[in-house]
Amino acid sequence: MTRANATIKTFIIHNSTYMELSRIEMHDVLPAVFATRGDGGSEVWCHHVNFERGSRYLVSAHSGTGKSSLCSYLYGYRGDYSGRIAFGDTDIATLGIEQWCEVRSRHIAYLPQEMRLFPELTAMENVELKNRLTGFRSRTDIMQMFERLGIPDKQDQPVAHLSIGQQQRVAIIRTLCQPFDFILLDEPVSHLDETNNRLAAALVTEEASHQGAGIIATSVGNDVMITVDKVYKL
Repeated sequence: MTRANATIKTFIIHNSTYMELSRIEMHDVLPAVFATRGDGGSEVWCHHVNFERGSRYLVSAHSGTGKSSLCSYLYGYRGDYSGRIAFGDTDIATLGIEQWCEVRSRHIAYLPQEMRLFPELTAMENVELKNRLTGFRSRTDIMQMFERLGIPDKQDQPVAHLSIGQQQRVAIIRTLCQPFDFILLDEPVSHLDETNNRLAAALVTEEASHQGAGIIATSVGNDVMITVDKVYKL
């Protein structure tokens, strides 16, 4: 599906049937903690913002301006904000647990800043935990991603024994083990050098392009090396 026709289908909910999530809209959204300060010069908070499937966005932020909160709102982890967030024409505040499970397994992939890996499990076991739920990748696919990110020898090592940069690459692989219309990346390369940043960016970009998906990445400095269509200042 090309970018030109990516918005033809809207995300609708009817008897738990889901179609493609073609856009995410934010209308005057503001975290509750910022209620007394206003938008603070942000191009996201208190504005009308559209994220379109197939497009790539960077949300550039300083620490403490709400980038992780933004990702948590879009993923349905938190609701402590004013304003409205919509998937297509559907206010996300109306979604129930079953519907959010569908969103998170088929429509939005999320790489949180803290990665949320299980340290006692191996790198491969961490990835397979998610892949067993989605059935999206073959074992060969996963091994190839480990190879591409330069950590094929780390598959059977406990995550606790890996460096933070290696853990970040494992988390990226795990995030890609599902279908998605959008992928949220919260500081995805904060612990990667330029070479590994480039490798990670290439893998994510390739998979997003393959699925016709949108990319929303946040950063406080070490930007992921993805060519973006628009940069928002948070």
